[in-house]
Amino acid sequence: MNVPYFRPSISEAEINEVVDSLRSGWLTTGPKVARFERAFAEAIGAPYSVALNSCTAALHLGLEAIGLKRGEMVLAPTMTFAATAEVARYFDAVPVFVDCGHDLNISPAELERTIAAIRAGQRVAGLNPPYGSIRAIIPMHYGGYCCDMRAIMEIANRHQIAVIEDAAHAFPASFRSDSDSEWLSAGRFGKVGCFSFYANKCITTGEGGMAVTDDPALTERIRLMSLHGMSKDAWKRYTAQGSWFYELIAPGFKYNLTDLAAAIGLHQLARAEEFRLARERIARSYNERFQRLPQLETPAGDADTRVHSWHLYVLRLRLDTLTIDRARFIDELKARGVACSVHWLPLHLHLYYRQTYGLGEGLFPVAEREWQRLISLPIFPDMRNDELEYVCSTVEEVVAKYAR
Repeated sequence: MNVPYFRPSISEAEINEVVDSLRSGWLTTGPKVARFERAFAEAIGAPYSVALNSCTAALHLGLEAIGLKRGEMVLAPTMTFAATAEVARYFDAVPVFVDCGHDLNISPAELERTIAAIRAGQRVAGLNPPYGSIRAIIPMHYGGYCCDMRAIMEIANRHQIAVIEDAAHAFPASFRSDSDSEWLSAGRFGKVGCFSFYANKCITTGEGGMAVTDDPALTERIRLMSLHGMSKDAWKRYTAQGSWFYELIAPGFKYNLTDLAAAIGLHQLARAEEFRLARERIARSYNERFQRLPQLETPAGDADTRVHSWHLYVLRLRLDTLTIDRARFIDELKARGVACSVHWLPLHLHLYYRQTYGLGEGLFPVAEREWQRLISLPIFPDMRNDELEYVCSTVEEVVAKYAR
């Protein structure tokens, strides 16, 4: 059997909605994008949302909207995807990496320590003073398991630093401080929450993203800058209510979402909790099988304070109990038809950041230790029971073969 890493769940409803868009004449940003924005905002309890062509665009425009400037600093986890930090470089700002905790999310204790060191003019994360001001923190909800947003927001508010949430993995996901507090959706804590609808995310539009916020001024700025800095919504220029005239308010970008993508998103959104529950069922099955094996560590979880989206199911190898390393373990799975991935090589170990900032090994010990033993297994809503059983039995087979 061959089990793919991911297979999208697309129903006839999505297909029919796309066909309807093709027949309507609205191929780019139009009425279905507006519907999708309203529906998504309602789903997570946000007053404002702007549909974009990626989460990267949302992160970029979120930083632009809060006024990030050249030389200022943006604190971000090293254990994350490229986009979380690279958006700071679009402004010639400085990404400052922070180590993760055992849950693979940014560590509040390390975040506090890093801010204190910067304010004291000490060397941090390969950087030397003098420093620019700290403009933003970008926490990233690893795999759909929410960061400790209570602690992060307390730190950010005390130091008067804006938070832009990277919720690319985290819809639908929620966090609360304790079992007596109210649930709040990921993406609802900072100035701007940024979501991804890439093909393998919890809901998809193929390519796409969303920026959500409580602030009407930030919403207006993000919307303006998402389409060349034009003074009017582009699609309204071609309606009876629109005007041919517009002005360029600022040098913006081309980040708008299309109606074709929104057509998919509308029906994916309606199925979001169905998808999450399907992923949760798979994760529970994995946990039940793999917790029996001392060579494996299953993902962290705290059902009292977090609703997990299960975008990723990340298994950790206890390498001292195996005779092979992570790369060989992956090769063994792939040879048996089980696709898998790794999330991720920490950013400070990538060539660009090593060359640009002189970063390298030894700076972030938790991230450096943990990434060497991570494997992301297949998890998707339409995963069949026989596929799930095959992945479980294959992992067990490889462990049995190479156990010390």
